[in-house]
Amino acid sequence: SIPRTAAGLLQNHPNPFNPQTTIRFDLPATDVVSLTIYDVAGRSVCVLVDREARVAGSHAMSWAGRGAAGQDMPSGTYFCRLDIGGSTATTRMTLIR
Repeated sequence: SIPRTAAGLLQNHPNPFNPQTTIRFDLPATDVVSLTIYDVAGRSVCVLVDREARVAGSHAMSWAGRGAAGQDMPSGTYFCRLDIGGSTATTRMTLIR
């Protein structure tokens, strides 16, 4: 089975990835969601969902290893952070160019 965090964030697939990966999360109820990619220094690289209301159920977003300005990010470790209401979950992803 796919590892799942308390806030409903599942491990991205594939991982490691190139050129893109799918990030899935489950919501038990409609809530406001943010989904952000960070580099190992803790800098925000890309915001996939920015404080948007999402309905209960399963959701999937894809990330093509690009920064907010559309530039290709280098190979390395990145973190996907899901914020739902007062709950936060993070998974580690590996981009291989």
